[in-house]
Amino acid sequence: MAESGVSPCCPTLHGSVNDFSKLKEEELSQADDAPLEGIVWRKIDRRVLPLCTIFFLLAALDRSSIGNARVAGLQTSLGLSNYQFAVALTVTCGYYFLYITSQFPATLLLKYVGPNHMLPAIVILWGIITVSQGLISDYSELLACRFFLGLVEGGLPPCIVLYLSFFYPRRRLQIRIAVFFSAASLANAFSGLLAAAIDQLNGKAGKPGWAWIFILACIFTVVVGVVSFYLLPRSPQTASFLTEKERTYVISTLKQAGSVSEDDDKDSFSWTEVVRAFKSPHVLVLAVMSFLSGALLIGLAYFEPTIVAGLGFAGNHAQLMSVPPYAVTFVLSIISAFVSDHFQCRGYVVILCSLLQVIGFSIFYASRSNHVRYVSLFFSVTGAFCTVPAQNAWLTNNSAPHTRRATAVAVAFIMAELGGILSTWLLGFISPAPNYTTATIGLIVMAICMVIFPSINLAYLWRENRLKAERRQRMRREDEPDGLGDRSAWFIYSL
Repeated sequence: MAESGVSPCCPTLHGSVNDFSKLKEEELSQADDAPLEGIVWRKIDRRVLPLCTIFFLLAALDRSSIGNARVAGLQTSLGLSNYQFAVALTVTCGYYFLYITSQFPATLLLKYVGPNHMLPAIVILWGIITVSQGLISDYSELLACRFFLGLVEGGLPPCIVLYLSFFYPRRRLQIRIAVFFSAASLANAFSGLLAAAIDQLNGKAGKPGWAWIFILACIFTVVVGVVSFYLLPRSPQTASFLTEKERTYVISTLKQAGSVSEDDDKDSFSWTEVVRAFKSPHVLVLAVMSFLSGALLIGLAYFEPTIVAGLGFAGNHAQLMSVPPYAVTFVLSIISAFVSDHFQCRGYVVILCSLLQVIGFSIFYASRSNHVRYVSLFFSVTGAFCTVPAQNAWLTNNSAPHTRRATAVAVAFIMAELGGILSTWLLGFISPAPNYTTATIGLIVMAICMVIFPSINLAYLWRENRLKAERRQRMRREDEPDGLGDRSAWFIYSL
């Protein structure tokens, strides 16, 4: 979609756009645009994107490490039943509850606290808490660790998505979301390799191998958090690695794309905008999709090592065999994001990736061959991890102004975590290994729904764009009321 056809009633970056006028913002000529276009985004990619990717990589390693620790003997060592292990991952222990409830305020506070302070602080705190998982000796201590991890870590994923939207225009957003989100698949691949290596420390300092998985992860996380305090920029306006002319160009491009409003007053917090987000049909449809995709993705992220172990692999061999599906997923997630950004086809990518999940789960259900079932994981894991970046970019692209967008992003991630609760119980307790019959049927149904709901959303957005085109022919832009955000006739929805 052309970025020029969006409403001025869109989100601003944190920091005052009015103050930024002091940087002498001028209209850049077409001759100036071409070289800047090739320089500016690469500079932002080198500074902002790697840090966000590392943050999410560490978060994903933390989330997947408990699955690897389970294979390495955590459940046996602590004497946990399958029911207790499921409880340790879900709302009754406080982890999911706090993970979910921390996401909404985190997205609303990000702009005002400043991501250069808030994101590194989150990373350091959860790194400190993570080490405690390697020091536990019973079930109650595990519950306490997951409780506080949920409190600290929950706001990170939606805040990263929102933060990237402060720097990149709509047409460039998904490939960046995919890069940082592909860290999740990379983390799941590395976690298997790391777990296999770290498990060799079993018995060192009187600690079992699974405890070292948590302890060593903590050290690197804290170091990254401390360093990022000095490297992470607050916004394009304050990015020291950009020249004044480059900052002017970025803000000008973001304004044209609808990522920055002309007036900060339109971006101030408003409960009215929070309510409007809940009244937006496309936000509600994507909320349902987020529940479904969260169930599919989180279930695989937590239980893929256990599923692989049930296919005849054991110990370190199971850890290593959990890697290839995620390695393939990493490559395909980047390719699908590039296609989505280039052709502006978010919804179609979601549908295609969801079909891969339908194929993968159907093969797993229909076959009793361990080799065939292992191959099915390449379809289901790839589909689950490639769906989410397109889905998040689709939601972020189509929500404005800032408070409405922040609310929509928070709602999506909250729904994803609720879906994760369902899959945690389906795979962790209700449906026994190695066949997971009930869980697989449920996952097939959810994957089919992930084909249906994006199709509904596509039809709705296409209709809205057609009606907006008709309105633009009947009225002038200056005659339109202020404060419409993405409901403006000049805001073109991404398909």
